Amino acid sequence: MDAQRLDELLRIYRDGLLDDTLPFWLRHGVDREFGGFLTCVNRDGSPIDTDKGVWQQCRFTWLLGELYNTVAKQEEWLELARHGIEFIERHAFDRADDGRMFFHLTRDGRPVRKRRYNFSESFAAIAFAEFAKATGDERYRDRAIELFESFVAYNTTPGASVPKFTAERPSKGIGFPMITIGTAQQLRDAVGYEGATEWIDRSIDEIRRDFVKPDLGVVMETVGPNGEVHDHFDGRMLNPGHAIEGAWFILHEARCRHNDAGLIRLGTSMLDWMWERGWDEEFGGILYFRDLRGLPVQEYWHDMKFWWPQNETIIATLLAWSLTGDAKYADWHRRVHDWAYARFPDPEHGEWFGYLHRDGRLSVPLKGNLWKGPFHLPRMQLTCWKLLEAATADMVICP
Repeated sequence: MDAQRLDELLRIYRDGLLDDTLPFWLRHGVDREFGGFLTCVNRDGSPIDTDKGVWQQCRFTWLLGELYNTVAKQEEWLELARHGIEFIERHAFDRADDGRMFFHLTRDGRPVRKRRYNFSESFAAIAFAEFAKATGDERYRDRAIELFESFVAYNTTPGASVPKFTAERPSKGIGFPMITIGTAQQLRDAVGYEGATEWIDRSIDEIRRDFVKPDLGVVMETVGPNGEVHDHFDGRMLNPGHAIEGAWFILHEARCRHNDAGLIRLGTSMLDWMWERGWDEEFGGILYFRDLRGLPVQEYWHDMKFWWPQNETIIATLLAWSLTGDAKYADWHRRVHDWAYARFPDPEHGEWFGYLHRDGRLSVPLKGNLWKGPFHLPRMQLTCWKLLEAATADMVICP
């Protein structure tokens, strides 16, 4: 990439975040009456549903704290992060039962649903960590660490969680070790969590040992307890976006460890294989699901283009290029960036649409729901902005 392209991309990511994505959610997402945030919104930001996803309460709170800590000490961002933290503390925990967090709440915070897994805790951990850094309040630092440690304990203690499959075909997903890496990185950087590196190393080792399959040229989404590949619908299903997200977490860790060569090889291999599996050569964009053996996938949305796999691939390709200088990654970044930016952004109302058909036509015009909110897109914009800023100014990207 030449200097002109780098400068152009930096402005696209920075200005898109600060002048488009964030203002959209500040205008439409803040619930002044009941607290927390409304993310189930239509194209113009008007509400479709007033229920609240706990993931999105935590993720928006994290974003506001992250922006306050890394971009500018804007009081509005800090106060809205507090607005989110207070809603989470009041309503997101099941204090009447096991203390775990809910997944789905009514607008005023009454519980609707709790899932068998506890990713709510991982997203709450990063929200509390950034708020702790912003305020200097040790109580929130302690809470962030407590939430992270409960998240990993729940997922690693035999019998603590309800398994998805029976003993006939036990399995595990890449989601837990991948999210553990990203969460531990956030806690290390925000509050200096001393256990972070151990959990990052353990999770990278598990991904390398059980999910990365060099002989198949693939990163599995689900495997048996010891990395076995189950030759069935669920066992063969690949999620390129998930694997590429894991790849950039590992590449980020390589950068934080002074360009660790082994981690760069692992992260770029994961990216290479899953680009080949996920990039749609006919229409462009990253496909949602693929089959290990090229067989039909049972999920009917397998060939749709969701917003978040494009976001993760934009980060991963840019980070791979910055670490290796390989022109291949610059080309891949251009391809996925240009394809996504030609189709997902809404020039009339702002933000991105979330769901396209395979050929890039709009599937549904909503901007948010229980799954889509102010997280993947602004995280991509912020990460790429700061990565390009570091690349152009020879700065250090990791604290």
